[in-house]
Amino acid sequence: MYTGEDQNHLLTGHRPVFIQGMKDGVPIGLGYLAVSFSLGIAAKNAGLTPFQSFLASALCSASAGEYAGFTLIAAAAPFLEVAFMTLIVNARYFLMSCAMSQRVDPKIPFFHRIFMAFYITDELFGIAIARPGYLDPYYSYGAFLTSVPCWAVGTALGAIAGNLLPLRIVSAFSVALYGMFIAVFIPPARKNKVIAGLVVVSFTLSFCAAYLPGVSSLSDGFKTILLTVAISAAASIFFPKKYDEEEDM
Repeated sequence: MYTGEDQNHLLTGHRPVFIQGMKDGVPIGLGYLAVSFSLGIAAKNAGLTPFQSFLASALCSASAGEYAGFTLIAAAAPFLEVAFMTLIVNARYFLMSCAMSQRVDPKIPFFHRIFMAFYITDELFGIAIARPGYLDPYYSYGAFLTSVPCWAVGTALGAIAGNLLPLRIVSAFSVALYGMFIAVFIPPARKNKVIAGLVVVSFTLSFCAAYLPGVSSLSDGFKTILLTVAISAAASIFFPKKYDEEEDM
């Protein structure tokens, strides 16, 4: 277990990592600010106030989950149905949490694990899992600090003024998030042919899943879960990663 001296070391020795996390979270936050603007429009159409929209995004940083929730709110669905749908759509984050749990130092206190898991998103997971060795919780905290508020503020701004802008401009904002997400996996894909091949396979299977009978009728979140499990399982079987003890130190 961590002692008081260990905690002091985390506050001082991990300060550069925290600052690096803040820097890495800035471009993600800018992308979130643009993308969540359109999410605010959906919140306003569902009858939410700007403050309620801000609070929803502050507590649930997931575009697909929030869109599904706002749609059900607009349809006056019961609370239980909204909660269940949000759980299903966001179930892919369970997989990301499991992946991150394998990279956390066993000595890390439980509350750090809880805080790290609370704001797992595709992009924040990508920059964290790409770092070598054990995951430092303070890196994630720094990234959260500069990115998550942008998501919440963007949603509130969309609820306030989103309907005043042309639809084409609002849709164009979403391009920033895709470009940012591509920037997450391009560097490791250039260094590792296996990762590059898996990226190509993922794109191909995702495209096919959108048109294959039966599979195309599933929700985007559920299709993501199926593809993630299938592709990652195949990769771990055919291309197992050999860890170097010195690399993890």
